[in-house]
Amino acid sequence: MTLRLRSVVLSSLLVTALALSGCGSTKKKGVNGDETNVGANAVDYGSIELNADSDSGKAGSLSSIYFDYNSSTLSTAAREALSTNASLLKENSGLELQVEGHCDERGGVQYNLALGEQRARAVRRYLSTMGISERRLTTISFGKGRPVSFGHDESSWGQNRRANFVVTAK
Repeated sequence: MTLRLRSVVLSSLLVTALALSGCGSTKKKGVNGDETNVGANAVDYGSIELNADSDSGKAGSLSSIYFDYNSSTLSTAAREALSTNASLLKENSGLELQVEGHCDERGGVQYNLALGEQRARAVRRYLSTMGISERRLTTISFGKGRPVSFGHDESSWGQNRRANFVVTAK
């Protein structure tokens, strides 16, 4: 191959490589057909690590859900927090979560395991009604075994009566 032909071939390859690398777009068609920036409203997956949890605040803007004493009923505040969580999950369809049910220190081990499971399932069902596939959500109960607050008063107990989220896939 002559030097000139080799030069033309290499130049062609370089131009093709540069053209292909510039083909990625940060725009996509929105629901109404308008173009929007992909990163404008979506969560940066780089900031959400596997095994990150809502208790520590490392799972993006996912919020833990809190319950009244001896209850697995979702309060108005819990439903509002779940609506926000559902929006995040809809924007980031690759996220899969484990919903962990927890209780305060009062009550027996078996009772609290059952109540923690009821809390986790209540959260999972509610997110399902908001359009989140239950296949993206697993549940587990830790009962009173994993408190976030170690006090023996209503303030601590209220922090421990919760369902939190752990990122299992993204």
